[in-house]
Amino acid sequence: MPESTKAPTAQQTSGRGGKRLVSGPGLVLVWVYGVMVVGAVSRSLYQISTEFDRAPLAYSLSAVAALVYAFITYSLVRGGEKARRAALFCCAGELAGVLVVGAWTLARPSAFPDATVWSDFGMGYLFIPVILPITGMLWLRAKR
Repeated sequence: MPESTKAPTAQQTSGRGGKRLVSGPGLVLVWVYGVMVVGAVSRSLYQISTEFDRAPLAYSLSAVAALVYAFITYSLVRGGEKARRAALFCCAGELAGVLVVGAWTLARPSAFPDATVWSDFGMGYLFIPVILPITGMLWLRAKR
């Protein structure tokens, strides 16, 4: 069959006609985001349900981080151009959040009686929260 008439493989497209985002390094990215979803959801649910009055801002920010991670994971798995753009936008927002909250926790530690996922630029999570959105944006730009 001539090259131009070959049907794209499952690896090349998603069910929605767009490029798959979870091939190669994208699969690792989805896996790491999935782990971060579990960690952030677990942490925020526990803290909000047991000691919300102690640090409502910190625990709410951890819940926001969990939602961002979940949306990016979903977008990467879904694939397609719309999902790629949405994930890219969320990765940029995630990076902005990590940088703002990270700087805020260093400048005014009294504002955060307890840590968030993004505190100290994600130090409690081995700095993955600051590395992950950069990696995600690079991957998503390459898949354009």
